[in-house]
Amino acid sequence: MPRIGSKLRELRRRRDLSVRALAARSGISHSTISLIERDRMSPSVDTLGAMLDALGTTLTGFFSDLQSSLPYSPFYASANLVEIGKVDTISYRVIGLDHPNRQLLMLHERYALGADSGEEFTHTAQEAGMVLSGMVEVTVGNQKRILNPGDGYYFDSRLPHRFRNVHNGHSEIVSAITPPTY
Repeated sequence: MPRIGSKLRELRRRRDLSVRALAARSGISHSTISLIERDRMSPSVDTLGAMLDALGTTLTGFFSDLQSSLPYSPFYASANLVEIGKVDTISYRVIGLDHPNRQLLMLHERYALGADSGEEFTHTAQEAGMVLSGMVEVTVGNQKRILNPGDGYYFDSRLPHRFRNVHNGHSEIVSAITPPTY
């Protein structure tokens, strides 16, 4: 987690506000603001939100700007992909989980024989993917299709959806979800 104090201090100074003036605008005590700016205290989401509102910015804008300057490597070895699934049935390996500006969830999915994502589910995003090997039955809303290697999908994830391996072995998909809400 990046230190946010210096960024908050920079925003306050850019607006030519004293700590006491920001305290009066935000309803946060001047001593708390001072501790936060010196990274001696981590603010709650509510406290940070109140400070940012008083400074005329948003949580999203503050963190996207803050993270854009963090160093990272654009390359990820297979051994370094983080597993977030159920390895014995469905493996979801994330590409770029530690990327500081990640606005996309990129997955290498591997479905065991008979694996099923379970009941249809929804989340606020868009999803796209391509079957690399095997055969996967994809259900989106009231539509269902068996996809073979090279076949793909793209849908609004607010629609109920489900994935099921219908191949007599493992199936693999590479997929992307934005924003990364799964």
